[in-house]
Amino acid sequence: MKKNKVQKTNAIRRLESSGIAYQVHEFPWSEDHLGAEAAFEQLNVARNQIYKTLVIVGDKTGVIVACIPGTSELDLKALAKVSRNKKVELLPLSNLEKTTGYVRGGCSPIGMKKDFPTFISSQAKKMEKIIVSAGKRGMQIEVNTIDLQKMIKAEFVSIEANSN
Repeated sequence: MKKNKVQKTNAIRRLESSGIAYQVHEFPWSEDHLGAEAAFEQLNVARNQIYKTLVIVGDKTGVIVACIPGTSELDLKALAKVSRNKKVELLPLSNLEKTTGYVRGGCSPIGMKKDFPTFISSQAKKMEKIIVSAGKRGMQIEVNTIDLQKMIKAEFVSIEANSN
């Protein structure tokens, strides 16, 4: 019996070229269900293990990336402070693909068109592995948290609203 071959995305290619182990999780998706909620509903994993990737623009630094638990909201003021910006705002959706190479619902912190300053919620440090987008809708990758952080040169910071 033939095993289904996983489509390799930029994120998967980068993990493989770096020698970092990962596990792929695939699930059906629809235009109405693209975010972390869709992954929660489909994957049999802890809700706090799935992280969403948000692309933001700072008034001083330009594009920055934030990875926060899918159950959390981003604290824009906290992100502005840690990224040395006065003000930050979400990148307009119309600019997402041309800026990152990824579409809404399939934006990975790994393998974007350029390496942008990246910030991961400090909550991730407590977890051995987290799950982030693999760079395609309906596909997530589970990866060692520290391996991910080192590979994308991210900083662990408190950037989610009402975080302790």
